[in-house]
Amino acid sequence: MSERVWDKFLTEEDKAVFATSGYGARGGFGERPALLIIDVSYNFCGDRPEPILESIKRWPNSCGAQAWDGVAAIRKLVTAARAKGLPIIYTTNAYRPDRWDLGIFREKNARFKEWSSGTAATNLDGDAIVAEIAPGPQDILLLKQMPSAFHGTRLQSYLTYLKCDSVIVGGTTTSGCVRASVIDAFSQNFRVIVAEECCFDRAQASHAINLCDMNAKYADVIGTAEVVDYIERLPDKLFELPSGAL
Repeated sequence: MSERVWDKFLTEEDKAVFATSGYGARGGFGERPALLIIDVSYNFCGDRPEPILESIKRWPNSCGAQAWDGVAAIRKLVTAARAKGLPIIYTTNAYRPDRWDLGIFREKNARFKEWSSGTAATNLDGDAIVAEIAPGPQDILLLKQMPSAFHGTRLQSYLTYLKCDSVIVGGTTTSGCVRASVIDAFSQNFRVIVAEECCFDRAQASHAINLCDMNAKYADVIGTAEVVDYIERLPDKLFELPSGAL
């Protein structure tokens, strides 16, 4: 088996445990998937590819250059999903200007007051999805305030209405909002596919180990090329999507 991104972080005992415990089996693709893109906004990507320690000076939540590698991979998924007519659901954050509604999360980040709706230098809305993969008229944009895309949103009801049996997930951060959304999707008995190159995080270890854990228990972590191939082989006209017209 080819080496996985998390292998270098595992001990030999860890590898033996995974090899003998039965975890990490393929759950398989679904028949009616939705594409779920988690929080790929300027706040998490910055306004351009640059080393993370530079980017977070201006964008405290930025994942740096690896975010833009993720955006390039996500664009391939979005292109394939649109061509096939699959539902594409984006999430981003929405908070009060004073950030009161961050709740207890304010206790976990010393720079939360800098989480703005843009910067003077760029004049960008930090919560906007980056232009390279911006939502189209038929896509769905959900606003959330907690890590999971399901918590406090209508995502579950939309997936039910669309008769989806599975979700394909990409976005950020792997260890935070992606993982929380994957676990909630799994908990609702959706098949979950995580497109590996379409996820990114601030720390390499957090990214790799959380992919490892999701692949072991909650999702199939699969290369983007294989996911695109699966999408392209789906039947046409599986879904009746919103028109986006006024």
